Amino acid sequence: MFTHIPTIRPETPLLDGINLPTDLRRLANIQLPELAEQLRAFLLYSVGQTGGHFGAGLGVVELTIALHYLLNTPDDHIVWDVGHQCYPHKILTGRREQMLSIRQKGGLAPFPRRDESPYDAFGTGHSSTSISAALGMAVADQLNGKNTKTVAIIGDGALTAGMAFEALNHAAHTNANILVVLNDNDMSISRNEGGLATYLAKNLKLTKGSRSETTAALFEALAFEYQGPIDGHDFDALLPALTSALSKSGPQFLHIVTKKGKGFQPAETDPVGYHALTKLEPINAPQKKKQPTFANNFGRWLLHTAQQDKKLIGITPAMREGSDLIAFSEAFPERYFDVAIAEQHALTFAAGLACAGAKPVVAIYSTFLQRAYDQLIHDIAIQSLDVLLAVDRAGLVGEDGATHAGCFDIAAMRCIPGLVIMTPADEQEQWLMLNTGYHYPGPAAVRYPRGSGTCPAAPDGSDEALLTETVPIGKGRLLSTGDSGTAVLNFGPLLSDARKLAEQEQHTLVDMRFVKPLDTELLSILMKTHQRFITMEDHAIQGGAGSAVAEFVTQSGWNGTLKMLGIPDQWIEHASRAEQLKQCLIR
Repeated sequence: MFTHIPTIRPETPLLDGINLPTDLRRLANIQLPELAEQLRAFLLYSVGQTGGHFGAGLGVVELTIALHYLLNTPDDHIVWDVGHQCYPHKILTGRREQMLSIRQKGGLAPFPRRDESPYDAFGTGHSSTSISAALGMAVADQLNGKNTKTVAIIGDGALTAGMAFEALNHAAHTNANILVVLNDNDMSISRNEGGLATYLAKNLKLTKGSRSETTAALFEALAFEYQGPIDGHDFDALLPALTSALSKSGPQFLHIVTKKGKGFQPAETDPVGYHALTKLEPINAPQKKKQPTFANNFGRWLLHTAQQDKKLIGITPAMREGSDLIAFSEAFPERYFDVAIAEQHALTFAAGLACAGAKPVVAIYSTFLQRAYDQLIHDIAIQSLDVLLAVDRAGLVGEDGATHAGCFDIAAMRCIPGLVIMTPADEQEQWLMLNTGYHYPGPAAVRYPRGSGTCPAAPDGSDEALLTETVPIGKGRLLSTGDSGTAVLNFGPLLSDARKLAEQEQHTLVDMRFVKPLDTELLSILMKTHQRFITMEDHAIQGGAGSAVAEFVTQSGWNGTLKMLGIPDQWIEHASRAEQLKQCLIR
């Protein structure tokens, strides 16, 4: 059991001899526990050097070794759900020495990625896709006459999404050689919620490691041959169970029980806090003051507003900690709903609440809102329901890369009639716009980035008027007037960059605030005195806020020029957020 993260690279002679899974398969079974110990030690060291996902990888060390030991990868396919747990897989598949570059510019991706390695069968950054993808691979191989095996590893957290059950239901109508491994650790990023999690936990307590007949019945009813639950950290149990499942044809289901953070005492004690780590700093490095984030500010707003209005209902699809609903959930447990990894349900649930007179607030990452687009249109917007979307982690997110970047929400939402879209420049504006969206009698979205802005302490509660103030719908702010004939139109958290540009070039500066409705009155005034507009946004240029400006000025017959700065039509690779913004905002 490790109690601290090593700062010096540990001795791992057995692991050092494994450059590819073919090397692993030369080991005797008896050597695998020692390899697991060394793999954990190296994982602790490497993540300490780089930061990154942590607890989930520790929990699947034995499973990762066992799968590559028994399968003929990469001809056989391993599909990791979400991908938080893929670090041990990367270490064993030729990328051990590159692990110190993970999540950094030009380095390894933080999730499985097909163009990074042939061993990464499917790119996974979002949850609950593994069974669908694995089933597709298994069916294709079968149609092509290939005698291969395909394994999907899905956690009990990811299994809460409807898509996982859609895939299980479809698999019942095939005879594909697919093995679904349920990695049951009672966790997703935080504690699992919902009936399925309760069901699995209850049956594990009843069976105490023996075969769970009720759990077996659930999956066997879906035409899977079920084994388990077994200890996923015990090679003596794991290897025979995997061998048995892989030797059979048709859909197989193996239920294993693991512990998130296994082998590292602090992570076993606090699996939520150790889901991921930041890079360890040298002992003599100056301590960095942790600034409150936009998410923290949202959490304060939610708690304050709930204290004033008993109709407020807070909803999250399994992101209580990430979106900071912690204080709200503790103060108002009866008005807090973690619906598990079920974004579609989250939005239609909110729609139903609104129909009955409640005031739902859905805290959802921009990249996860994509998964509920039909529900936003069909269930909320068409019915003009009073739902507020707090769109967290909008824009570039840094080291998590393209899978988690919230680059498309403006383009997706801007075309929806009746939906108000707000882009606060800082935390004070975020608070005011949350007030505005909450009191707007229809669907509204406030999008804000990961991390901190330029006004992290506001509001502090000393000004009661500020706590309840709103902003006029569809009205921007003229911040300064320049004489260059160019106006910089800022949408969102890039205001400091926009201000620097305006000051350097003597441009007019406008904080537009609203993408929809656009402040066309202000634009019409500016069009009379300016020959050039520059729009700035932390969003894809195609279809974004700049495109909204382009549509208006074109329809108005303005003969000036427009330059749009934002995220270009390409995937922005993982790097620090500052590095990503520098890449995108080069003029």
